Amino acid sequence: VCFIPGGLDCSISFVSHVLGKVCVHGWQKEILGVLVPRLTDLTKSDCIWQRICWQLVECVPDRWMEAVVLGFVQRAPGADVLSRLLGNLVVKNKKAEFVVAQKMLLLQYGHTTAVLQNLLGYLALGSGRRPLLLRVLQDLLETWSSSSAVKHSPAEQQLYISKAILICLSLLKEPEIASCRQELLASMMEGVKCHLESSLPQLRRLGMVVAESISLSINTEGPVLKFEYEEDDETRELKSLLVQTPSFCAGPSLPDNDRSEKAGAGLPLVPERNENSHTAAPVKADEESDAELDSDDDLIPYDMSEDKELKLKAPMYIRDCIEVLTGSRSEDVDKWEATVKALESLVRRNPAATREVSVELAKILLHLEEKTCIEGFVELRQRAQVAVLITDPIPVAKYLTSQFYSLNYSLRQRMDILDVLVLAAQELSCPKFHGKTKHSGVQKPCIQLLPESDSSKGWRRIVDERIKSKTRRFDTGQSRVELASCPNEFNSVAGYFFFPLIQHFDRPLTTFDLLGEDHLVLGRLVHTLAVLMYLAVNTVAVTAMGKALLEFVWALRFHSDSYVRQGLLSCISSLLLSVPAERILADMTEELLETQSWLGDVIEKDPDGDCRRLALQNLLLMENLKKKLEAVPS
Repeated sequence: VCFIPGGLDCSISFVSHVLGKVCVHGWQKEILGVLVPRLTDLTKSDCIWQRICWQLVECVPDRWMEAVVLGFVQRAPGADVLSRLLGNLVVKNKKAEFVVAQKMLLLQYGHTTAVLQNLLGYLALGSGRRPLLLRVLQDLLETWSSSSAVKHSPAEQQLYISKAILICLSLLKEPEIASCRQELLASMMEGVKCHLESSLPQLRRLGMVVAESISLSINTEGPVLKFEYEEDDETRELKSLLVQTPSFCAGPSLPDNDRSEKAGAGLPLVPERNENSHTAAPVKADEESDAELDSDDDLIPYDMSEDKELKLKAPMYIRDCIEVLTGSRSEDVDKWEATVKALESLVRRNPAATREVSVELAKILLHLEEKTCIEGFVELRQRAQVAVLITDPIPVAKYLTSQFYSLNYSLRQRMDILDVLVLAAQELSCPKFHGKTKHSGVQKPCIQLLPESDSSKGWRRIVDERIKSKTRRFDTGQSRVELASCPNEFNSVAGYFFFPLIQHFDRPLTTFDLLGEDHLVLGRLVHTLAVLMYLAVNTVAVTAMGKALLEFVWALRFHSDSYVRQGLLSCISSLLLSVPAERILADMTEELLETQSWLGDVIEKDPDGDCRRLALQNLLLMENLKKKLEAVPS
């Protein structure tokens, strides 16, 4: 009950009920879009209106409280305004506390960054609400450091929680952080471990950024964590959240006199900084004078304009390259660099000589390590490996696929093997373009398979292009490139690339367990099999490959890692696009029906958005396949 000028007491509980019912029935945007700006103006300098506003939201029944609180948080222009409008509602009302401290932060993730800043800033601007802010941070860190949450929640929710953690860290004071330093440290260590184990680059980068921020907050004077990662817009936005905005630093709204007193109290800090800067000036001048005494400007430089760089000739024969790459003498470093740069072209120019030592050369390149800081070493080595594999496909493919499941190899080497197999298969399967076109605007399509950062993007580009090629369009556009009639060289060797990789995935080794902790390599393997399946279109072995791949997918369909599930769904896409429709229905009808049911479950239940999109795409491909077969006359 509030006192209204005019000598009357008035209860606003009826207005609260009306507000709650209107908001819960879907008119939240319309009513609060008018009410919030008006109450914002009225509560700026009038404490009576502040009490009226507090009573208005406190009298809303619990069953409608969520809609009202959510509307206020979304439409308040700042945390200080939200603090004036809601007061200590989250302290007095359990339903409001659940909505603010639990539901909007841990159960929902569609709110904008501005809404998060409003919500957490509101908790920070009241002394009675700050303990709740500390508890919210602990709950967020518990979720962030949970391996189950990292595996089963979508990347968008992980980003949302990471933003909330960084905003909380920026709002807490040093004594509050000191009171829970050990809990923060334990959560940081557990959380960064879970995120670095993820196969998705975005989640790994999120873990690094949040761990760096927590370390910086709890170790203000000592050493802090520092990771190496490529910064993007998302990373820069996360780091900017650690800097408080003026509305968060202002505290609760104060009268103008109090603000002027506080501003006056802060003025003496400025002369102190200026005084320090003046005292430091003579020292700087002394340093400059010492630098002038030690200057080497009087020395006359040598004239080196006529000097020419001596270029070392690269070896002319394959066996000479092998001797250089296996040598250990330090004086041969320049020759080693020249050999690495020239090896690919030498292999392609001398196929007969390469076939004599192909397996030996593949072994050397697989174990080759960088002796000097040569630019593009990884790419040069990979291109040389691809050239050797293309020149002598069968023995080299047998060697590489056997080494993938061997002992004493690093995860990087195993993923290098997969990349080389994919690039070589692509080159073997693609026909050569002779460029006999009527228009020069048509270019050779370039598809990059399995890039190091995210191999699934290249695969999706492949599927999209293949689907476009299956779509009929009636127009008079540019003419197509005329392809020479040449055999598909991948036809006779596809089985040597594919079947050895799919045989031993379920046999753990001492240092390699695909079904265990090495799920990153499993994800790369699954994507590799999908691409090899796609490239095997119109080959003799494509039906057998499709049946084996379908069994492989069925065994791993419930894998917990989203990157692996994306690869499995890509395998289904490649199977539907590569295996002839008649063979699918004749040899895999039962498996196809079970796969269709599984894809429906993925669309409804999978937390990863990319998995749901790929599953929907596969169902559309199945529907198109069914229509195509129905259109064929019996």
